[in-house]
Amino acid sequence: MTTQTINATPTTRAQRTPPLPARTARIPLRRIVAVELRKSFDTRAGLWLLASVGLASLLTTGAVIAWGPDDDFTYSTFTTTIAFPMSVILPIIAALAVTAEWTQRSGLTTFTIVPHRGRIMLGKAVALLSVALPATALAFAVGAGGNLVASWISGNETIWDQDLAAVPYVLLSLTLTVAMGLVCGTLIRDSAGAIVAFFVFSFVIPPLLGLLAMTQDWFHDVQPWVDLDHQLTALLRGSFDSEQWSQLAVASAIWLVLPLTVGLWTLVRSEVK
Repeated sequence: MTTQTINATPTTRAQRTPPLPARTARIPLRRIVAVELRKSFDTRAGLWLLASVGLASLLTTGAVIAWGPDDDFTYSTFTTTIAFPMSVILPIIAALAVTAEWTQRSGLTTFTIVPHRGRIMLGKAVALLSVALPATALAFAVGAGGNLVASWISGNETIWDQDLAAVPYVLLSLTLTVAMGLVCGTLIRDSAGAIVAFFVFSFVIPPLLGLLAMTQDWFHDVQPWVDLDHQLTALLRGSFDSEQWSQLAVASAIWLVLPLTVGLWTLVRSEVK
């Protein structure tokens, strides 16, 4: 009877340990920004809202030429008038872009691909705020065309009372209005509620604050510090001094920074369904 000996090779600790999964590369912020920008205008609502920015600019220019007095046919009149409908449409686009993850039930997909919700919100903010730059260029371009047409129709001399120094003021005004739509969407996370909140901020609160400033002497000096809409309108006129910049900073902190902080705090802790 023979005995067969089997030599077993001892396994090392490295062989017993399963290999670790390969780390996937982190999605860069520029790709998140590009995706969020495309998502904002891929939908039918986003596409029509984008088209309405250009359409509203043309209609506003035509309305100024048709019903405005000849003395108001200046470059600044056209640019500031065009900026008003933009300051309504662009925040709605921002609010819808933020609430899409919650109202269209795409949050699970988005936050699975990029689990860090803060990076998603940062990408949305960069994408949406960047829209203010072409909107500003459109306001000045259409305003220039309207100014030329108005002077030709009225027979008056073309008045170019705005230069490149006014561009940063208009850009900042539109950027802050877009930020308000972003804040409403982050804080409420419901499309209808965010849009209603923005309209309350734009068309209900400013008249109430203005009425309070007219009836109460103590509030007259306080209004510029707490009325952000008042500062946004003043930005369209340009030429801020140091006190006005301080007032804008305080009003922005009250209406933008504080609500956005609360909205982000609740957003990162909310359950995605």
